[in-house]
Amino acid sequence: MEKTRKRPAKKAFVDRNLCVACGCCVKVCPMAAISVAWGVTAQVDMAKCIGCGKCAKECPASVITIGEVSA
Repeated sequence: MEKTRKRPAKKAFVDRNLCVACGCCVKVCPMAAISVAWGVTAQVDMAKCIGCGKCAKECPASVITIGEVSA
């Protein structure tokens, strides 16, 4: 019987100090996991995020990264 290895979960992380709250990431997120809080910065709902990377590719300021999260 083969053991299946579970990959570490990946999620999006926003550098809130550099985010300009343009909303580009909100528009492309297939899980509606990103919102712009008070028009100041984007924030990710980790429970919804699937780590697909679409937001990171779309971000004009390049302040979103995809990283592993510990279980």
